[in-house]
Amino acid sequence: MLVTRILGNCPSCGGINKFGNVSVRGDHILRGCFSCKYRETVPLPQVRKKILYLDQFFFSSAFHARDRRFVRAAERIRHVSALQLLAVPFSSIHEDETNQWRGYSGQNKDDLMKFIKATSRGHEFEPAYEVEKAQIERAFQAYLAGTPPAFQLCEDDAVEEEIHAWDDYIWIDVGRYIGDIELMRNLKQESVEALVKVFNQWRQSTHTFNEHVALEMREMAKGYIDSYCEYAARIISGDFTAVFNSPLMSMVVQSLLSCLPQVRIEERLKQVGQFFNSEHFTELPYPWLTTRIYATLAEMVRRGAYSSVDAPQRLSGFFQDIKHVATYAPYCHAFLMDKAMASLVRDPRIDLENRYQVRIFSLNNWDQFLAWLNELEVGMSQQHRAALSAAYP
Repeated sequence: MLVTRILGNCPSCGGINKFGNVSVRGDHILRGCFSCKYRETVPLPQVRKKILYLDQFFFSSAFHARDRRFVRAAERIRHVSALQLLAVPFSSIHEDETNQWRGYSGQNKDDLMKFIKATSRGHEFEPAYEVEKAQIERAFQAYLAGTPPAFQLCEDDAVEEEIHAWDDYIWIDVGRYIGDIELMRNLKQESVEALVKVFNQWRQSTHTFNEHVALEMREMAKGYIDSYCEYAARIISGDFTAVFNSPLMSMVVQSLLSCLPQVRIEERLKQVGQFFNSEHFTELPYPWLTTRIYATLAEMVRRGAYSSVDAPQRLSGFFQDIKHVATYAPYCHAFLMDKAMASLVRDPRIDLENRYQVRIFSLNNWDQFLAWLNELEVGMSQQHRAALSAAYP
């Protein structure tokens, strides 16, 4: 048996300095001996960690040591996480952004991703697409059952249950298939350019905030349906490669159709379309936040924001920032983001903090962020301290 932390002599065979902690396994410590088969378990108290999301700008700044505030904060985060009080999962969006960076060698990107994963202690959110899909599928089941449209958050949609277990001494990094990075970069650039072109329409628009939200919501729903129809058309034409290279969002409608009786496809599509026009869909966290962030941005543009020629550069990470917030913020206790996005989600018509009970931090309230981290450690119980000493001597 591989003893990771030597505690002393074996109580069974008497082996000198052969006995100690082998591993931490969720809710207990496994102890054993190098020499004999003796083993014992030590129970650990239940933990319920706070979940913190760190935006990409934080990891980048801390990794490159551009600002000592980020370096010191990263050290503090790692310390509080090691105390089993905090979990800082990384997400698929972190991986996508890291791999799309230009101007950095492959080694630098690998090192940054290792830094992100080390800070996260191996904890990972479910991929963004899976979170989005899980929300829609559960809302569709509620729609079919005729239950109220108010969406009930389920933490399991976004994080694994083990996040609230005591961390083991080691964790295994399982890589993820990233896809065509150059294609992703081009699509990102095209999306930013398309957004800037829409600004002229927004400046002339007379839509109210709620009208703009409704328009964005219809476009989002249409995107799911159109993507599925394109996928189905390819299959019907004999292009079975569609199964492997169609956009992931095309599978959302496919999964909803599979929940319905095997009647004519037109009837099933009609029912799915009715769902996308219902409150069961519009109350989902991901579309609710996304559409309101865009509507708030549209009002800012009408008031003169982003009128300079450097608008595309300033908005280069905007879509990813929205994705970070709209996908994961509802499942977190705190979210550290850049000042621009923090200002957007504090708009009273979004009010992210109160709607989803998540603390919003940025450089504008940096001291409050550090105070929040300190409060977690100060509030630690004596039972928890004793367990820490036993598990991580």
